[in-house]
Amino acid sequence: MQEHHNFSRMAKTTKIIRKSIFTFLQNYHFFTSNSALFALPFSVSILLSQSLLVPSSNSLFPVIQSRLLTLFQAAGFPVSSEFFSFLTIKLSQTLCSSILALPFTLSFLILAKASVIQSLKKEKTDSFSSLISIFNPMFCTYVFNTFLIISANATAFCFLFLSFTFLEFSGFTSRNTHLILSAAGAVFYSVILANAIIISNLALVLSGAEKTGGFTAILKACVAMRGRTSTALSLALPANVALAGVEALFHYRIVRPLSGGPASSWMVMEGMLIAYIYSVFIVIDTVATFMFFKSCCKKKCFRDEEDEKMFHLIEIEDEDYGSCGYGISSKGEKELP
Repeated sequence: MQEHHNFSRMAKTTKIIRKSIFTFLQNYHFFTSNSALFALPFSVSILLSQSLLVPSSNSLFPVIQSRLLTLFQAAGFPVSSEFFSFLTIKLSQTLCSSILALPFTLSFLILAKASVIQSLKKEKTDSFSSLISIFNPMFCTYVFNTFLIISANATAFCFLFLSFTFLEFSGFTSRNTHLILSAAGAVFYSVILANAIIISNLALVLSGAEKTGGFTAILKACVAMRGRTSTALSLALPANVALAGVEALFHYRIVRPLSGGPASSWMVMEGMLIAYIYSVFIVIDTVATFMFFKSCCKKKCFRDEEDEKMFHLIEIEDEDYGSCGYGISSKGEKELP
């Protein structure tokens, strides 16, 4: 039974991925000329911000890292462990990169996603007012998504703090115990953060598709994802792996050579090409999220139709058997009182 469920889940994920790629190829010229160019400034900013996160050239990174280390140490976390050392570095990089790229995120990234949604909704792609009507609720939703991500991180760290405090008061202070709890905490933190990011991405697309912004879009995204979390995780994995691969390519081809000398014109052109590839993957990820949102809507509509049919069936049988003293169960079966 479990194997059949896993096969069904993979089949749904594969179907959505194939449909997303097919839709992207159908609208290839628009997505690669309009949407990808909208996302290009954001891609350049995010790649450059990650390349500048070197302690010797940027004062923001070591400051945030030292503050996080102090905070973790005050909370009683084993900051000397490999997990918390790696977590501190990654959190510092993410915070610095997000802060440096924030103006481009709130403008060009949302514009790129709005143009994709506008095209997929079959609206007039040359209407700037229509694009703005999609942009405004998405901007509001992105702000609320930021609070959601912060809340998810706070929840995970609170759980880890309570766990380490409980072990300390229980007398389990051995290194092996800390290693086991750190591994469990890494899994727990990854699951919490992955679900928060998936809900945020779906809420952003939903707000553009339904023009509903703010916390309402996040609630609707949670309801739409009910029972389909594994499918959403399977869809998010290829996109994140692709984006991480492009970031690694940019670091290998641009950042490393720059440490040995000034940039040449060919290196600048290559960097722009890698940033453009990053933008294309952002567009494909938006298309896949929109297709996943449509599949959630179809499933919800099917459930609503089934509930409506069952309601009418119960109503008819109530009229037929009500005078005889029979009741109707939720399955439409006759029961004795």
